[in-house]
Amino acid sequence: MPTRSARTAWNGTLQEGGGTVELTSSGIGRFDVSFPKRTADEADGTTSPEELIAAAHSSCYSMALSGQIAQAGGNPQNLEVRADVTVAPDGDGGLRITTSKLTVRGEVEGIDAAAFQEAANAAKEGCPVSKALAGVEISLEASLL
Repeated sequence: MPTRSARTAWNGTLQEGGGTVELTSSGIGRFDVSFPKRTADEADGTTSPEELIAAAHSSCYSMALSGQIAQAGGNPQNLEVRADVTVAPDGDGGLRITTSKLTVRGEVEGIDAAAFQEAANAAKEGCPVSKALAGVEISLEASLL
């Protein structure tokens, strides 16, 4: 199986420095990162590890759910998945990712709402990013359109 890579170039101190994250495997993007903006309410044009994890979780979950729907005999027409990843102070100091909330709205043929919910739950458990976030509370809200 392949390995994917990203790299970050950082300059300066935690509070006054900043960096750039580069998606090196795909070569499709470079994104600014900053600790003060990471912990601010507004991202102001920068990304954060939490946003990148949210992107990974929503895309991985979408793929896992598509597979689970097919296994249940359905045909996914459209899946809209959002992941909201929260960071908070850790009791031992520093920060900790505390939650990832998955919200999915699906347009699916061939299965009913109960089967969709079952597929959604199975995808949450089976998604490799969900497994990587084993120490994080992952919630799910799933519904058909």
